[in-house]
Amino acid sequence: MSKSTPIITALDIGTTKVCAIVARLNLYGRLEILGVGKADSIGVTRGVISNIDKTVNAIISAVQQASRRAGVEVHNVYVGVAGQHIKNMQRSGYLMRERDDDEITREDIDRLITDMSKISLPPGEQIIHILPQEYAVDNETGIKDPIGMSGIRFAADFHIITGQTAALKNIERCVTKAGLSMAGLILEPIASAAAVLTEEEKEAGIALVDIGGGTTDLAVFHDGLIRYTSVIPLGGQVITDDIREGCMVMKEQAEKLKVKFGCALAAKAQHNAIVAMSGLPGREAKEISLRNLAHIIQARMEEMLELIYIKLNDSGYQNKLIGGVVITGGGARLAHLKSLTSYITAADTRVGLPTEHLANGRKEFSDPMFATSIGLAIEAARSAEPVPTEKQAEPEPEPQLEPVAVLEEQLNFAQNAVAEETLVDSDEIRENSYDSVESEAEKTGWFGNFIRKSKEWLESDMRDFS
Repeated sequence: MSKSTPIITALDIGTTKVCAIVARLNLYGRLEILGVGKADSIGVTRGVISNIDKTVNAIISAVQQASRRAGVEVHNVYVGVAGQHIKNMQRSGYLMRERDDDEITREDIDRLITDMSKISLPPGEQIIHILPQEYAVDNETGIKDPIGMSGIRFAADFHIITGQTAALKNIERCVTKAGLSMAGLILEPIASAAAVLTEEEKEAGIALVDIGGGTTDLAVFHDGLIRYTSVIPLGGQVITDDIREGCMVMKEQAEKLKVKFGCALAAKAQHNAIVAMSGLPGREAKEISLRNLAHIIQARMEEMLELIYIKLNDSGYQNKLIGGVVITGGGARLAHLKSLTSYITAADTRVGLPTEHLANGRKEFSDPMFATSIGLAIEAARSAEPVPTEKQAEPEPEPQLEPVAVLEEQLNFAQNAVAEETLVDSDEIRENSYDSVESEAEKTGWFGNFIRKSKEWLESDMRDFS
């Protein structure tokens, strides 16, 4: 028996879209995407489900598309969770071991995590993730991997992420009504980090800003561990609403203006550029100044980024982020947003694309809007148990060719080899113009005799064998 990586399905229930990805990890630890499905999200507001039936329909549509394209049946899904109800806290725990000469094992770590799952929470909240930070064994602190060490007092610090029970139950209810089973919940900032951040960046210290449709998620990493998470209840839809009100256009038109002509810095927008938008039936087209459009977008983006800056100060890691800031999500597609982010946060900034961990590049997913969905698939594939499979059959021996076929193959090989050598010589002749025409003719005649003699010899052997 051998083990193979399982095929998993990740489900991103966002404010603007529901995306399902069927994928698996290959032998090199990269994600192979087998099928993708998308549907418009109507029943979600700021990351929280507000209409069960509409969300169920969107889930069914997205999963069916992904299942059909992947050619597999989908029964279990790993679901991303976000929203302004997400909170985080820091807790410490310890246990006393009976003997100091016994090695610390994985079971000891699991006991600490189990103890953390029993902590008291405010009514209506439940734990989503318990993430170990650093360990301490007796007087030794700052240990990242304690397995194999010896000691009596074994302690650890934990980063605990919680959410509202009602919001989490609604997610599970939608998945169940769609005829699926929920295999696990994954915090979306953690998923996005898995898609766009490298281990070196996490070690150096970096902040991930995922700008979604309804919320903006923040995750801070340092020394390879997640140190802080936060959710800001502002996203791309707020910008769309501002454009709709500021430019007096329909919501669909406001979204198109943002996507096609949006700019995060008004100073970079064309000064005299005008866009004409079709109005209501019987009314003239409305003219929109791109400079005014950029002013509307910049005002809202500055507000969001200033909140991010405040959260970074609250985390205590503002001055420890050697890697700076990475922006991703659908909102990161705004032109010149990287420059505005770098200016407000006073940190180096880049746009995170979720292609580094994908097999075969997959350029169609080179878009920050897919960061959360692909990250969910990566985290789900890493946490899923390997699937036992039967031992593969030994490959059949290569069939032996008959003697006549062997002779024919030798003849073809000889012809190809001579042809390749002739091509090389002709290239050399072209490069070295000092070769005379007479010497070229002599070379060609010699090769021609060689081919003719070879054919005659091989054909004679074939006739004798027959």
